[in-house]
Amino acid sequence: MSRPELTGHASLFYNEKEARKYDSSSRMVGIQREITERAIELLKLPSNRPSFILDVGCGSGLSGQVLEEHGHVWVGCDVSRDMLNMANERIERKREEAMGEGDSSEDDSDNDMNDNDDSNNNDNNNKGGTTEEEPSPGDLLHHDMGTGLPFRPASFDACISISALQWLCYSNTKEQIPKKRLTRFFSSLYQVLRRGARAVLQFYPESSEHAILISECAAKVGFAGGIVVDYPNSTKAKKHYLVLSFERSYKAPQGLTGLEGALLNEGRSSSGGVRVADKDPRRAAGKKSRGPPRKKKGGGKTKEWILHKKETQRKKGKDTRKDTKFTGRKRPMRF
Repeated sequence: MSRPELTGHASLFYNEKEARKYDSSSRMVGIQREITERAIELLKLPSNRPSFILDVGCGSGLSGQVLEEHGHVWVGCDVSRDMLNMANERIERKREEAMGEGDSSEDDSDNDMNDNDDSNNNDNNNKGGTTEEEPSPGDLLHHDMGTGLPFRPASFDACISISALQWLCYSNTKEQIPKKRLTRFFSSLYQVLRRGARAVLQFYPESSEHAILISECAAKVGFAGGIVVDYPNSTKAKKHYLVLSFERSYKAPQGLTGLEGALLNEGRSSSGGVRVADKDPRRAAGKKSRGPPRKKKGGGKTKEWILHKKETQRKKGKDTRKDTKFTGRKRPMRF
């Protein structure tokens, strides 16, 4: 099955049919709940008061429902209007249920307190009215996160994003450049968060190049933190969480199996990049310990030099062919 990011724009993929299928799937609801619970755990929010949280790519509001259960207030934005319609139906349904409970409690209080004085009856009526006018803890906005977040500076206590960030690594038009869209998103996120806030963005990178690109763009605007990888040896359960903070000494926590992603603050080089471990141990063992590989004498290119050159191009966000067993192989002089 191909990735949905390769089929086109997210607003076209998540149409009305796909949105209802997404929202009604018990498997998808369970996965979204599990991921959101993990994101809230990584945020380490104060337990003595509710927090005002931004949900980027909120979809049908499944993650927002988990935030409500934890007592937080949230604002969600998504590029798919059909997904937002599903989230709005969920909010309206919850508001009607709350109003129904308020009406029933008011009727019960009137029957039980029929013989009491008028002051007690007035108190009960006021309580019923308060329940009816209670605002919803969630709000929605139709917006593309790749164009920046349109909120006032220092508005939110935290930010979460579930299965949405990887969409910015793909371009559907010539004007959509992944690196610029990611930088614009992280720059606006840096502004709308209050100082001391944290952000946990769960995403599904297609390759290590996408993870590197996302990390570099986040570090470039001033964030500290890193990528936390849960269950790295599992194909289905593996999850990537980009944990960001304003604290320069902040270190991303370890994954659930004890493995930790590359840290932005520890991996920064003099040019502001991110150091990520090579995923191929054979290639890593073959690299020289000091400096980049050099060309052969006479202008020839070694295999190590070619691999290093391609890795540098990937970090810059440029399209580069994948490494194969033929990379750097010496061609015969003649057939």
